[in-house]
Amino acid sequence: MKTYETVIGLEVHVELATKTKIFCGCTTQFGGEPNTHCCPVCTGMPGTLPVLNGKVVEYAIAAGLAMNCEINQNCKFDRKNYFYPDLPKAYQVSQLYLPICHDGGIEIETSSGRKVVGIHEIHMEEDAGKLIHDPWEDCTLVDYNRCGVPLIEIVSEPDMRSAEEVIAYLEKLKLILQYLGVSDCKMQEGSLRADINLSIREMGAKEFGTRTEMKNMNSFKAIARAIEGERKRQIEVLEYGKAVIQETRRWDDNKDNSFAMRSKEDAQDYRYFPEPDLVPIVISDEWLVKIKNRQPELRDEKMIRYEKEYDIPAYDAGIITGSKHLADLFEETVALCEKPKEVSNWLMVETMRLLKEEEKEAEDIAFSAEHLAGLIKLIGDNKINRTVAKEVFEKIFKDNADPVKYVEEKGLSMVSDEGVLKSTIERILAENPASVNDYRSGKEKAIGFLVGQTMKEMKGKADPGMINKLLKELMA
Repeated sequence: MKTYETVIGLEVHVELATKTKIFCGCTTQFGGEPNTHCCPVCTGMPGTLPVLNGKVVEYAIAAGLAMNCEINQNCKFDRKNYFYPDLPKAYQVSQLYLPICHDGGIEIETSSGRKVVGIHEIHMEEDAGKLIHDPWEDCTLVDYNRCGVPLIEIVSEPDMRSAEEVIAYLEKLKLILQYLGVSDCKMQEGSLRADINLSIREMGAKEFGTRTEMKNMNSFKAIARAIEGERKRQIEVLEYGKAVIQETRRWDDNKDNSFAMRSKEDAQDYRYFPEPDLVPIVISDEWLVKIKNRQPELRDEKMIRYEKEYDIPAYDAGIITGSKHLADLFEETVALCEKPKEVSNWLMVETMRLLKEEEKEAEDIAFSAEHLAGLIKLIGDNKINRTVAKEVFEKIFKDNADPVKYVEEKGLSMVSDEGVLKSTIERILAENPASVNDYRSGKEKAIGFLVGQTMKEMKGKADPGMINKLLKELMA
């Protein structure tokens, strides 16, 4: 049997985090009643004229710089003509001939090692509306709220060879965009969607095979399954002596299969021509330098700095910086309490445990840096022990509770009165003579039982170290 190589390129559509649309003042807020976030401009009414949102250009430049692209300082918009019910103008304003960014690349790391995936171009365009199929009424409805929401489309080179590389690339893109603040990348809301262009060829062949495209994938798991499913399908087609047809296919994740939708269009099918209602964009050197100087520290640089500046393990630094929200929380908390290792431990252990239990993502963390720092201070000042601290942290995690107030209200402050502890321990020793004899006969582990009994008697509000010390003194 022949050995085949998979060749994959992606077109990633990213909704930008501007407050208003690309060519009008309508809100970009997700949701809302259908057809309430639109106006004559974004619905393409006759006689209306678009006005470019400058923030869209800034965000596109920032993304291009972060992905090592060349910036085209003289670019323009074009009309991409096609009729579809969710595109009210029957054309989309996009960029074909002079995209704003080109010839970049980002480095990914997989089990096969490191490699650079090329970025062919990044261009700006407007989003279309959304079709809603109503099986009850047996009809299709259209919501134009999303029309005119600004997008950048990131077009990769066909450099990826596996689903693992694709997911690594998408994860890297997502983090870059989130760190830049240009998009929230919420895939469940359609803020980040990927079109998969996939072909296969015999191992060692130089020519690409015929590609198919699977559009608007918005789940990493579905993308991985779709790649594997389409790879197998194309191999079967060739093994049966047939030819792969260039077409657009729809992946059905429930059926674990793809279905042909339409023949794949080429650029000439869209009859592109320069957008007559928008003037060319000129990006001055000064504007470009200003955007470059505003670029934030990205994940790769942050990981290196965390290891050096905060002396935390590479693994911990990788997990914390894997979410911009988590990284921001870490840095804000460290700034308040100046205990980076302690902060890292609370995020890596208890926070991750609770996120897993509640099936949440790091972006869903709602507690403040002030409250985590407050908890760490209570421990450092010996106001509470670590057992109580875990209980308090759960309250902080779930309700963003003030740890100081919660400890006071629940009476959880640690008992540090040596006289009270001593009298309690004496009673425990009197009630457990066998354990005392075991300890005195050399069985060191027996003291653990006595510490536990004392902690139970004190309702967990005592310092185990102090109890241990007093037990040893009293049993000497």
